[in-house]
Formats: sequence, structure tokens, C-alpha cells
Amino acid sequence: MKFHVLMLFSFMLAGGVCGAAEPTANFFVATDGRDEWSGTLTTANPQRADGPFATLERARDAVRDTKNDKPTDIVVLVRGGRYQLNNTIVFGLEDSAVGDATITYAAYPGETPVFSSGREIKNWKKVTEDLPGLPTAAHGNVLMADVSDRFFTLYDDEGLLPRARSAGFIPLKGGSRNRLHFPAGKLKDWSNIHDVEIVVRPHHAWIVNILPLESVDESKQIASTSIDATYAMNSLHFLKTTDSCWVENVLDELDQPGEWVLNTQEDKLYLWPRNNSPVLAAGLTELIRIEGEIDKPGPQDTPVRNLCFRGLTFLHGERYSIASDDAGLQHDWEMYDKASAMVRLRGTENCRIEQCRFAHSGSGAIRIDLHGQQNTLSSNVIEHIGGTGILLCGYGPGTKDVNRKNLVYNNHIHHTGQIYSHSPGIMVWQSGENRVANNLVHHTPYTGIILSGCMTDFFTRQGRELGRTIRRHEIARLPRNPQLDDVRSYLHTRDNVIEYNEIHHAMESLGDGNAIYIRGAGAGNQIRHNYIHHLVTPMIMQAAIRTDGGQMDTTIAGNLIYKCMSQGIILKLNNRCENNIVAEVLAPPRGYYLSLREGPLTGAVIQRNIFYSTDKDAVFIDELSPGKGRKTEDSRGRALARASDADTDYNIYYCAVDPALGKQMLAKQQQDGVDAHSRAVDPLFVDPANGDFRLRPDSPALELGFVQFDKSKVGLVENLSTDDSPIQ
Repeated sequence: MKFHVLMLFSFMLAGGVCGAAEPTANFFVATDGRDEWSGTLTTANPQRADGPFATLERARDAVRDTKNDKPTDIVVLVRGGRYQLNNTIVFGLEDSAVGDATITYAAYPGETPVFSSGREIKNWKKVTEDLPGLPTAAHGNVLMADVSDRFFTLYDDEGLLPRARSAGFIPLKGGSRNRLHFPAGKLKDWSNIHDVEIVVRPHHAWIVNILPLESVDESKQIASTSIDATYAMNSLHFLKTTDSCWVENVLDELDQPGEWVLNTQEDKLYLWPRNNSPVLAAGLTELIRIEGEIDKPGPQDTPVRNLCFRGLTFLHGERYSIASDDAGLQHDWEMYDKASAMVRLRGTENCRIEQCRFAHSGSGAIRIDLHGQQNTLSSNVIEHIGGTGILLCGYGPGTKDVNRKNLVYNNHIHHTGQIYSHSPGIMVWQSGENRVANNLVHHTPYTGIILSGCMTDFFTRQGRELGRTIRRHEIARLPRNPQLDDVRSYLHTRDNVIEYNEIHHAMESLGDGNAIYIRGAGAGNQIRHNYIHHLVTPMIMQAAIRTDGGQMDTTIAGNLIYKCMSQGIILKLNNRCENNIVAEVLAPPRGYYLSLREGPLTGAVIQRNIFYSTDKDAVFIDELSPGKGRKTEDSRGRALARASDADTDYNIYYCAVDPALGKQMLAKQQQDGVDAHSRAVDPLFVDPANGDFRLRPDSPALELGFVQFDKSKVGLVENLSTDDSPIQ
């Protein structure tokens, strides 16, 4: 895997060109260029005082002046080196290509142009005086610099530098969304209180908020924040013994190399350096924005079309912060129509971001917002970022449905959520008919891929989470308690295909999440042919693939799930579960291979799945028990989910160390009137002990109609071209 990724990245940096002659282009950009030059030369010509441009903005403007009414391809090549960005580079309607032509901004073959908003902090001085509250361990190790700006992220050559943070604690009871009841001595009324932020996982295990402090009452042990948390800040519903709160950016906690503190009252930055490299403060959240004229009065949107960015590197974006008027997506995992990514496409069609690298940034990598159709995000490397890797974010629930038919293909995404731990590798919200394929997603603190929309009960709410995203002027009058049929036409996360992705080592720090998750989405989504393995961190209530409350009309088919913690697949309502291999689910007795969690399962299909265990405590199908005193509902009023209510048949249940376990399961199923043709036999995998789940020619699964899982088609592909990967 390491060799494959290195070869992939080397090919990307070379722009896919090997041994080519001096490239031709309409314009060139170089770090030693000048914007007053013509930009038509590869290198500077001192005799003519001519050469490449110095900035991408100048090349953009030259392209504007060059275009005519004829559809002509235009190419701008950017030479290697570092380009400092002090302002977001915006591409608008005047930058669209004409007709079917393409305007391409690409790396010069074999070179690596780097765009960064990081500004070097200079004139460091060693702190020699006693700083009130500074830990003893830091004495003699801290440097200080005068600064005039407020920033939230700092970088050296190793990447993101951590802010000084306190030890974690569990909030006491009695908190609210903007009031924290803290244990005695954990917080202080610091003189620069507005510089201090609380990092908290409020009430639930699936979200992290970063909230600026407003005040601290040490005697009452009450802290107030200027921004509301997603949920009340109190003892957790899940992970009750896990520290869920701490404060950052206080001098009292600067006790480790690499940590830093910013005091905006004194305009001072304090740092305990971990190496001798330059230190950079991020200045921009968005480095590039491509923006059309959208959602304005008039008959339709006017998107930017046919731009391509290839082989560029983007570093050192700033962390986004929640504002008082923000509108949150589900659980505030992301914010609606917000500058929270280094490259943002807001009103675009047929634009491409390919073979680029996004790294060491406080927010996300790429967003496609609002109007976004037939765009391609392919063969990018996204790593070590504070937020979401890729977000497709359409319009809020309403009649407007113009974010669709995008391709997210062959991207390598890892170590997302380094600041906002809930941030997934890929998220699709109110966006449909997309293909998300052949991506490698790994080492995420929370979920790998999320498909989401809006749950029915939020149509009658007004709060930040989802309520503010709803386009109420487009929605017909709803009943007091709307049902799915009342809002189905407003749910645009429909008909997406999530296929051939490889996901491993997700769910590394938060709880109640998955490798692939879907809820509040429309109909027709397919989660198929994905390889999900080694979700090994013992987080609570997680599964490889999960349909969550109220989600219907989803197909989960042909996936291989191997060595995943807690649960293989969570199935609810009328969704289909077909032709999947679920092998060696970890952590019994909670190791459920298929969990049925919401019924009735009328119309659901559970067929041709192989449930394979090497642990005698395996539970192949777990049906939710009724609540106390109830026979038809659970304790939350949900109809019970029973395999006997679904079309359940042609499955294999097998425990390699205790074959009787599968036979007992099958006998129970057949007594309930299902699984008439299913079998409790060895499926005859080629080498399951070493993760080879190909079926031998004489496998009984083949007799039942099971289709082989082809691992060779999964994950990153050698050919980085997307020409043979159309949207399907």
C-alpha cells in the first residue's frame, strides 16, 4: 500500500507526463515572474524584460482578455515553488470557458506549485521574565512574537501545531447549550477570556463543538459561551466515563513542545517550538473560490462552467468558526453554504479538481455548494486537515434541486477531522445522482462517508441544526407531525451510487458512527461493492454500514465487511441487504453481524448474504427487543424489526469454531417462516484467515446465487484518468 500511494502521488505531481518535450501553454506563472510581463514565456527573459506572470490572479485576468466567442481550450501552467495568498482567488462567470472548451490551470509537468495562506511569524524573542501561570516545565523554552491579527491555526514544517489545552474533564449536571457547569478549579476568569475556547462533545458522542468563552464564574463553577453548543453541555449520554471537555489557548496549559497561545489583548504570541522550522499563521479559510450567479431573482442560476485545476498543492488554510447565524447540517457536522474549505465551488457545472493535494489545514479541502452539477473531483490527495475532506452540499429542503450528477472518484483521503473530530472523509447532503467511487478513506476520527438530508421532525423546528436550512417559502403546508410521505419530495440526497470505495480505521476517537452512514436522505441510494475493514477502535454503538432512523429505499449490496467493531450492518424499515459478506465482527457479545433496529421491515430484503464468524459468541442477526411491557414497539415507540417481516432467504450462517451456532440460527429462522433455502454450512472461502474471501468453485454460496466480491476493482486505481469513469 505505501509503495502504491507513493507511486500514485509521484504521478500526480508530474501531471501524468513522462519524458515530454517543453510543454506549450497560453500562459505561464512562476515564483520569479512579474505580473507586468506577458506571461507567455516559460522562464524569464532578462534581455526583453519579459517572462511568466507572478500570480494566478494575473493569469486569470489574462485569460479573460484572451477569450473570444469561439470555444477554444486555454491552458495556464504554473511552475513549481510556493505562492503566498493574502486574498482568496475568485473565479466568476467571466472566467468560464466558451461552449464545450476547457480552461485549465495546471502544474508545470514534473513540478509542484504550492498555494499557501500561511504567513511567517518573525522576530521571535526568548521569554526571560516570569509569565503569570506559565507551567514550570515551559520555563526557558518559550518564545514570544508581536502579532496584530487573530488566528486559530499555526503551522511548522511538521504540520499543524497544537494549541495549549487543559486536561479533559466531564461537565457536571445543570448545563445548557451556552452554560457549562464545570468541576471546581477546571476553568478560571482569565484576563483575556475572549481568547479562550471550550472544546466539548456535548451530550452525545458524535459531535465536537469549539465555543468561545464569554465569562467564567469561578465561585458558581459556571462558564458561559457566546455561541450555542449543538446540544446541552452536560454529562454524556454515551461514553459516560470519557473526558468530553477541555479549554484551549490558555497560558496556564502551555506545557508541551509545539504548543502555543495567542493573547489578542496584548498582541502577543507564545510558542514552545518543537523544531527550528519557520512558523506560519493561516490567513485564509478559502484559498480558491469558483462562484457563479445563483439563487438570485430570475428564472435560473448561471453557473461557472468548464474550469479545470490540476496538479496543484494547497496548504495552510484557516479553521472556520461557528457564527451565531450559521445553519447546520445534520448534527452540525458541517455548516450550510459556508466558507469551510480550501477550494470551494459555489455555482458550477463541468468543473474539475484533479490530481491536487490538500494538506495541513484547519478546515476542509473541497466543497461543491448549492448549484453544482457534473463536476469532477478525482485523483486528489487529502490529508491531515481539520475538517471534512469533500462535501457536496446542495440547497436546503425545498423544491430547488440543482446539486447533482457529480463524480467523486479515486481520491485518497486520510486524517480528516484533526480539529473538528466529527468531520468525515466524504459527505453528501441534499445532493443526488452522484457517483462516489474508488476512493480510499482511512484514519478518520468519526465516520468515513456520510449521506444525509433532513429528518422529518426537523421540518417543524427552527434551530441551527437543519431548521435554518429549510426553504420554507417553497414547502407546502405540513401537518403538525409530518411523516416521510409529506416531505419526501424535498429530500434531494437520492439516487447516489457509493461504490468500490475502501474504508479502514474509521471511528478512531468518537462514538456512535460508521464507515458509511445514511439518514434523512431520499430514495434510490445504492451502497455497493465497498470494502470496509479494520474498524478496530472499541467505540460504542458503531457499525460498518448503517441506515439510521427513518431512512428508507436504500440498497446495501455486494459489500465486504471484515474485522469491524460492534456491528456489521444496521438495517431498518424497507431497505435491501443483499449479497454482502460480513466476516469476523469484533467485540462480542455486542458483535452483531446484522442488526435490525427499526420496523416494520415490510418490503425489506435480506438475501444472499454470508455471515461468517470465527467466534462462538457471534450473533448473526440481532432483533431489537421490545420495551418493558410492550410487545409491538421498543421503549422509544418504534415498531419492532423482525427478519420474518422481510424477504429473508438464500443466506449462509457459519461459525468456523462452532458450526452448531449457524444451525441453531437457521432453525430459528425457519421456525419463523423465513430462510427456507438458506444454509448453515462453510461458504468455502479461499483463505479467510488471511482476508481472502473469494469463493472456491464448489462453494455452496454460488449455488444460492451469490456473486463473487472482486477486490481488484476496489479502492484507488492505477490509471488516474477519469475519461473511462463516467457518472452512472
